[in-house]
This record gives sequence, C-alpha cells and structure tokens, in this order.
Amino acid sequence: MAVASSAPKAPWRERVRTWVEPIFLAVTLTALVAGGIAWLFDAGAVADAFWIAGTIVAIVPATWWVIDALRRGRVGVDLIAVLSLVGTLLVGEYVAGALIGVMLASGQALDAAAERRATKDLRALLEHAPHTARRRVGDEVQVVPLGDVVPGDTLVVGPGEVVPVDGWITSELAVLDESVLTGEPMHVQRRTGEAVRSGVVAAGGAFEIHARATAEDSTYAGIVRLAREAAAESAPVVRIADRVAAWFLPLSLTVAGLAWLLSGSATRAVAVLVVATPCPLLLAAPVAIVSGLSRASRLGVVIRSGGALENLGHATTLVMDKTGTLTSGRPAGADIVTAPGGDGAELLRLAASADQLSPHVLAEAIVQEAKMRGLTLSLPTDVAEQAGTGVAATVDGRRVTVGSLPLPADAPGWARAVLSRAALDGAVVAWVTVDGDLAGALLLVDPLRRDAARTLRRLRSAGLDRLVMLTGDRREPAEEIGSVLGLDGVYAEQTPADKVNGVRAERESAVTVMVGDGVNDAPALAAATVGVAMGARGSTASSEAADIVLTTDRLDRLADAMEIARRSRRIAVQSATVGMGLSLVAMGFAAFGYLPPAVGALLQEGIDVAVILNALRALRGDRDRELALPDDTEAMLHRFSAEHDVLRDELSILRDTAQLLASGDRPAAHTALRRVDAFLFDTLLPHEQAEDSELYPALAVPLGSGEATATMSRMHAEIDRLSRRLRTHLAQADAAGGLRPDQCDDLLACLYGLYALLRLHFVQEEENYFTLAPEAERADGSA
Repeated sequence: MAVASSAPKAPWRERVRTWVEPIFLAVTLTALVAGGIAWLFDAGAVADAFWIAGTIVAIVPATWWVIDALRRGRVGVDLIAVLSLVGTLLVGEYVAGALIGVMLASGQALDAAAERRATKDLRALLEHAPHTARRRVGDEVQVVPLGDVVPGDTLVVGPGEVVPVDGWITSELAVLDESVLTGEPMHVQRRTGEAVRSGVVAAGGAFEIHARATAEDSTYAGIVRLAREAAAESAPVVRIADRVAAWFLPLSLTVAGLAWLLSGSATRAVAVLVVATPCPLLLAAPVAIVSGLSRASRLGVVIRSGGALENLGHATTLVMDKTGTLTSGRPAGADIVTAPGGDGAELLRLAASADQLSPHVLAEAIVQEAKMRGLTLSLPTDVAEQAGTGVAATVDGRRVTVGSLPLPADAPGWARAVLSRAALDGAVVAWVTVDGDLAGALLLVDPLRRDAARTLRRLRSAGLDRLVMLTGDRREPAEEIGSVLGLDGVYAEQTPADKVNGVRAERESAVTVMVGDGVNDAPALAAATVGVAMGARGSTASSEAADIVLTTDRLDRLADAMEIARRSRRIAVQSATVGMGLSLVAMGFAAFGYLPPAVGALLQEGIDVAVILNALRALRGDRDRELALPDDTEAMLHRFSAEHDVLRDELSILRDTAQLLASGDRPAAHTALRRVDAFLFDTLLPHEQAEDSELYPALAVPLGSGEATATMSRMHAEIDRLSRRLRTHLAQADAAGGLRPDQCDDLLACLYGLYALLRLHFVQEEENYFTLAPEAERADGSA
C-alpha cells in the first residue's frame, strides 16, 4: 500500500491524483473480479490473464513511487510493494498479485479520503477568504479587488458576505456569524463604533464598515497564512515514523530472505513481503496529526505545524503575559465616585459625552461603559485634548474635563479616598470636573478574564505543572492576580528583553509554552518551545512570531488545543503501535507458511483500513471530557450572565452607603439605606431566587448532581439573611426617625460583608457556571 506523505502536495499533483486514483482502483478491481468470474466458469487461463493484467497495472504506479522517493533521497518502503508484486508473478500466485494491486489502489483512495476529511476544516479556512469588496464612494457602490482596499474606505457588506478587512461598524446594527474565527455558532450583534474583524459573515442585513487595515494586515489574512503553513512541517512523531520505516525495509527483506532460504519456498518470501508494508506506522501518524490540526481550527485555534501541535501536547511549563492574556486587555469601569450630593449616572454621561471624539483607550472605555448603561450622550463642542492630561469639552453648556489631575494638599476626603482605593485596586483614575469644580472620578481597571481561573485549572489537569506570569505591569497588581490564580511564579516590571530571558530560562528545564498579546510579546513568543498569540485582537507581530494563534479572545481555547494535541499524539502512537504489531505477527505466520500470499494481502488491507479509521478519531472530541448543555440551559446561562453585568454595576451602592455611615452622615446614610433596600428586594434577591429555582436544577444534570451547586445555594441563603438584617435596621431607623448611633457598627459590618460576599459569589458563579456557555461573556471579554 502506498504511504501518505505529511508534506503538502503541489496543486498539479493534487489535480492528477483526483482523476488517477479512481481509474487505478477501477482497473485493478475490474481485473480481480473478472478473473474471479472466469475462474468460477473453469476458465483458468483467462482468469490468470486478468489477474496478471491487474498485477502489471499496479506495478507501474508502485515503481513510480519508488523512483520518486529515490529522487528525493529516500529509499521508499514502496520498494516492498514492487517486490511483492513482481514476486507473485514469478511464483505464479497471480490472484495474490491482483489482490495486492487492489490493496494498493484502495489504499491510495483511503489515504486520500482520510486526508481530505482530516484537512476539511483547514481547507474551509482558505476557501472562505474573500477576493473582492464593495467600496462605497458617495452614492455609488463599486466591486473592487480586495488588494485595492485601504484604511479609511467605506465598505458595504451584504447579507451572507464575508467581512473583507478589519474595521469599525458605521451602521446602526450588524448581525454577525463569527464561527469561522471563534468556533461559536451563536450569532452576535455589533453596533455603531464596535470593531469587526475580517473573516466573519454577515448573518443579518447589509451594513457598512470603516476600514482600518488593508486585507494583508487584517485578522483573516494572518489566519490564512498560518493555515497554508499548517502542513509544511512534519510533526516529530511523523519524522520518527519515517525513521522507523527506513529500518523496517531491511528488516522485511531479511525476514523474507530467511524464510526462502530456510524453507526453500519462494512463495513464503512473497507472503512475507505482502504483509510487510508498514502502512500502519506511516499512515497513522500524519492522519492523526492532521486530524488534530483540523479539529483545532474548527474551535478557533490555528496551529502553524504538526510539530507545534505535538510539542504543545507534552509541554509542562506555561509562561503568560498578564495584559490581554489573563486580563481582558481593555479598561473597564470599576466604579463611579461623585462629590457629596452628586449623581453618578449624570457624571458618567457628561464624561462619556466629552470623550466621544478622543481616540485614547481610556476614553473609549468610558464611552463604552456609558453606552452599556443605556445613557444618552450629547455631542461635545470646543473639544481640546492634551496628551497625558485628558479631554476638555463643552457638553450641554457646561465645561467638562476628563483625565488626570494633580490633587491639592487640601483635597476633600472623598477624593483622597479615591486615590487610596485606586492604589489598592490597581485602578486608573479619570477625574471629572464640571465648570471648574471637581465633580467626581471614574475608576477603570483591566479586569481578570472570567475564564482565567477555570482555564488554568484545566491546563494543570492536562499536564502543565508550572504556571508563570511575566508582565511589564507594576508588582502589586501582578502579585494580586498571581495570588488569585495560584500561579507558581510572578515576575513584574519586565522589559521585552527580560521576558525573552525568562522564557529561555524556563525552556532550558522543560518544554515551555508562552502565551502573549501585543508587539512586546513577539520576541518572547519566538523564544518559547511553542508560542501562542491571543490573535483575535493581538498585534500582527505577535501573531507572526507565534506557532499557534487563538482567533478568539478566549484563553480556554488554549486548554482545548492542549487536550486536542495530547489526544492526537496518543491516537497516532496507539494506531502505529497496534498496527505495526499486527503486521509483525502476520510476517511471522507468513514466514512459517501459515499465511498464503492471497490471504496475507486481504489481512494487510484490513489492518490498513482499521488504522486509518482509528487515526480519524482525532477529529472528534473526547466525549468523556465534553459537557453537553441543553439549548434552554445555555440560554438561561446567557440570561443570568447579562443580569450579572447589570447587578455588578449596582453593588457600589452598598459601599457608598457604608462610607456615608463611616463619615458620620447618618441622615444621608438613612436615605441611602432605603435605596439599598429597594435594590436588594426588588432586583438582587429575585435574581438569586430565580437562580436557585431555575438555573441550579437545570445544571444538576450536565454537572452530574445537585451537589455541584449546593455551596452556591448556601451563599444565597447568607445573602438573604444579611439583606433581611439590613431591612430590620431600616425599619428600626424609620420608627426612631433616623439611624441610632448603636446601629452603626452592625450596619457597617452588614454592608461591607454583603458587598464582599456578593462580589465573591458573582465571580464564583461566572467561573464555575457561566463559562460553560462561553458566548455568555460580554462582548469586550471582561467580567
């Protein structure tokens, strides 16, 4: 049987192969069947003629395979096939020769079918790439070659069309199918100003985008380049198979020679050669590895080569950047603090209105936060922006500034508290002034990814025993994240050169994977055994330097890729070992005369088919590890996740009320306590009760039992207890005409305790349950 090559084939070879293989199989099969019919009618000479013709037809391509291997400096194992074919003619085993011919032809067909099946998803990536774009100039829409698109062009994307370049949506709404990049089947909605990546499909009506990159520099072009390279390098297990096969050729010839010499029967030597072709070894490895590459691409993981896939499979150390890898990489609003008597929503609206025209990443985060809260922004006028300071603009007749601000020594207590809290939380402060007066502050943080803790636990279970973070960020926030995630090492304030040295040091002692995002991570990615780029919004430099690109901003895809890598390698080795073992046993039986050539040909064909089918199992996931969620349960997770995003923004009311109480302003604290009571009993507790009665019972089946959610139900009970305790305090204060001094200590304990409990409870639910339905995460990836 001819052996599959792991190297990519030239296009002309592919075209020739598509029409030669069916003809080869049809001719050899016809010769075998026609000979069989003639033999049944006692026409022995005619039968032999058909079988001899089938054998000669098979000798021609088998000889070509040997010559082709020799031209490339290799002694191909196809030499065994040629010798066995010629041997059947010499010893008069014509039916065996015809069977070998069918075996070779069917093997080629099986090999091609397996390769097409294994590379289906990789080829789909290439075929999906657009070649033209619709560019609008004024009222005219022109279809132009993709290479003519430049940043700044306005492009129209029709229903069902592929977004040609990276850009920003300028239409009111775009419904997108991002499954090609993310592997997720759910359609997503993007609105005006949101980023859109090339390669996604318009799943709704037509919309317009503002191009921000050429096609060559866009997301999908980089993915296509990686997909084209995916089969260019043989995996280590494939190269080992090639070396073993090279030793197998002289072994087979030696056994065949000894069988002939000791028995005096040339037929035994031919029988040995018939079952000696090491197809199980040479087919199992490339089919399993390419199947793994294909399955990974289906999940939004593009792997540059089989070697990278296999190295990932036996890595033991993971080195990570922080920003954009463990955190979302995008600032998000953590809290709004106003001067006494201020309105938080109005403060955010004014700040976001002023920031609308600023390209700064913090301004973008403030505007996004306001839009998520449904605030209506005003168009700013007289906008002035100064680098390093911020934005000043007139909004609704008031002069608003947003940005950094040196606080005077006599700054009010609330402002000094903001600075202290920002230092502890690792937050950036955007001060807001209105008509020259300090009105409040917006605290922005780079939030930890929801899936970070769960993914790192999965990676540890997959075989990684050392997790290290290298970051250029300050030591305090870096060590806080390291503590939360249980990392084995945290190195902060690292320059790009420091990162490279750190990765090299880890690589000296173990197979090391480096995950990063951004230009400064590119050298470290190149220095690692396997470099992984968070490519959905990472820089071109980091994607080009990486061996693996995660096409979606989801860290859990790395765990998926690692599981795929380990499973693919395990299946490859398993198939090769079992298949070669069967072939060696068959050679032994043939050498002692218990396996005639014709029977040996049939047996070898069965072994080959079994090996290919087993290797194709790498296309499927490990069903023991897959968690199947019913559609209604997944929709429920999405719903409760969205409610969390709303509730989280309201939790600050607990802390604000406690601060009023701590400052001694009991009348204001009494009023705020009424708002707390309304929030708890009208919004929060109904949400928790719905989780207990709807979500947790639905999760009991996929998670195995109700015990998986029992601790969360216990936390719900504690949340309910503290809420009712606060209501009791409110009733006592209402009866007494105000908060009594003796209530303050217990009120502070309840407010701060409930605030901390809810924050922890939200994080636990999001990590343990909401990440089971990844689409439930916010569009910006933050928690």
